[in-house]
Amino acid sequence: MSKNEVFIHPTATVHPKARLDSGTWIGPYSFIGEKVIVGKNTKLDSHVSIDGLTEIGESCRFSAFSSVGTEPQDIGYKKEETLVKIGDRNTFREFVTINRGTVKGGGETVIGNDNYFMAYSHVGHDSWVGNETIFINAATLAGHVTVCDFAQVGAFSAVHQFCRVGKYAFIGGYSVITQDVLPFCRVAGARPVHIYGLNAIGLRRRGFDRKRLKDLRDIFRIIFHSELNTSQALEKIEKDIPSTEDRNEIIGFIQTSERGIIKKTGEKWEEESG
Repeated sequence: MSKNEVFIHPTATVHPKARLDSGTWIGPYSFIGEKVIVGKNTKLDSHVSIDGLTEIGESCRFSAFSSVGTEPQDIGYKKEETLVKIGDRNTFREFVTINRGTVKGGGETVIGNDNYFMAYSHVGHDSWVGNETIFINAATLAGHVTVCDFAQVGAFSAVHQFCRVGKYAFIGGYSVITQDVLPFCRVAGARPVHIYGLNAIGLRRRGFDRKRLKDLRDIFRIIFHSELNTSQALEKIEKDIPSTEDRNEIIGFIQTSERGIIKKTGEKWEEESG
């Protein structure tokens, strides 16, 4: 096929009203529903199901048995028309599931660009995922979860409803997240979850220099090791730490937290982040 052609395998089921842009490739036994829109050069391997009001951007890939646009797993859902919206260059590996939004949650489940979802990951209704995130095998978002740019959710980890995962944060495997995860940090564990300082390795890989890492460590020490409460720590940060995009990201994240932030520190804090 040429780059402008649409390929549909003879065993695939594609509704005649579905909109497939140029270069779309639909593999064996895949299903495309009536209200689905698929962008240029997106590829569906075999046995992929995309249904409901679902918009998919360009150059995405869906591996076998991934399921997108299905009804939200919410007992209050009454067959309303809600949406899944997916950006460009996302990869969805085997058995990934993504549910549509609910009316009470805003009606949309949204995924940005350049994200990688490993096998069995799940994105619940009304969740919002930014750009360049990574979901390790079986990472799970309950409804109404926000995952910001460059974050990573570890294998078999679950994020509770209405929690937020900040930019560049790292969640270790088998974690249970019931409060907000600060930007730039590493957390792991379950009941309770502990914070283990900066996500230093991940930040270096993203190009953070020594000065930027030092400023973040100074902020974290004020929050977690100054014996100040959260309000006092924020006042000290605003007073003592020069204004930067990173500093303001942390301050704004804490000030807008509704479930509170994870604050219990792990025993290896100094060893890992110092």
